[in-house]
Amino acid sequence: MTELFLRDELARAWQQKDPFDCVVALEGEVFRAREGRRTLRFSLNGRSYFLKHHRGVGWGEVLKNLCQLRLPIVSALAEVRAIEAVTAAGLHTMTVAGYGEKGINPAKIHSFVITDDLADTLSLEEAGLLWQQDPPEPVFKRTLLDNVVRMAKVMHAAGINHRDFYLCHFLMSRTNWLANEGDVPLYLIDLHRAQVRERVPWRWLVKDMSGLFYSAMDIGLTKADLLRAMANYSGKPWRQTLQEDQRFWLAVRGRAEKLYRKDKQQEAPRWI
Repeated sequence: MTELFLRDELARAWQQKDPFDCVVALEGEVFRAREGRRTLRFSLNGRSYFLKHHRGVGWGEVLKNLCQLRLPIVSALAEVRAIEAVTAAGLHTMTVAGYGEKGINPAKIHSFVITDDLADTLSLEEAGLLWQQDPPEPVFKRTLLDNVVRMAKVMHAAGINHRDFYLCHFLMSRTNWLANEGDVPLYLIDLHRAQVRERVPWRWLVKDMSGLFYSAMDIGLTKADLLRAMANYSGKPWRQTLQEDQRFWLAVRGRAEKLYRKDKQQEAPRWI
């Protein structure tokens, strides 16, 4: 079974060629190359794109995930569906320029997704490192924080959980950054592990929010900033959410601190 979509400029460039062969031959700046997958930035006819290319994960990976009661990611089209869901929720993300999938053996599916390069952007992880050296204006920090939390709330309300929900997966325009503009489009990327369903289970909400708070622990947020974020996410005053949603926020804190200790090899700052 084969599924294929190519936007006009790709269809013209690869006319009368096998798109899967064209994808195999693509060269560029490689960001990841392992486990039958590669991610790279490439240029075609003066335009820049990102490619995620899957050549089959193998039965070992499939069985490992099934034994852990997780659905294995066997195709790049999983990210296409997530991009569609995030876009339908009214959030900014990558723009798909092409995708394809062929094969029925889950361990050997050949697939790809091509997205427009989000050029001249920086991740909020990079922004946080800059904040450590040059603290932001309070209004800029507040509006940007509100923007991130709003995206989390909208995404979860739409039944989407990211599973790698860290500041490094939010991109913003460098122009907006330099102008200290926080209430601007933020682009959510790396959706290949995202799950889409009618309602996000509690444990996946905890995983997403703990990842987000963990990745923000060293960028100079105050207790007031964190309480504001919790209030905005819950839609309740911070005292009310601390009381009514205590189990959730303690679970978020515990998981975030565990991630911090594992990654930084030191105790995490306490924030509730």
